[in-house]
Amino acid sequence: MELEPRIDESKRSLIASFANGIANDKGAVHAAITQPWSNEAHIAKLKLVERQMYGRAKLDLLQARLIGAP
Repeated sequence: MELEPRIDESKRSLIASFANGIANDKGAVHAAITQPWSNEAHIAKLKLVERQMYGRAKLDLLQARLIGAP
C-alpha cells in the first residue's frame, strides 16, 4: 500500500483537511505505520499519571511515580 496516492485521493474527498494534516506530517505517519513501536502509549501513561496527581506533577514526582524512586 502506497501512502502518497491515498493521500492525494483523500485530498479530493470530504476528509481533505485530515489528508492535508497527514501530508504535512508524512514522516511521522510513515513511521507510525511501519515501526513496531510508538511513543503514544508512553505519552498517554505520562498524561494519566499527571492528571491523577492533580497538577502536582513536577519532574521529581513524575520520575518517582513512573520510573521508581532513585
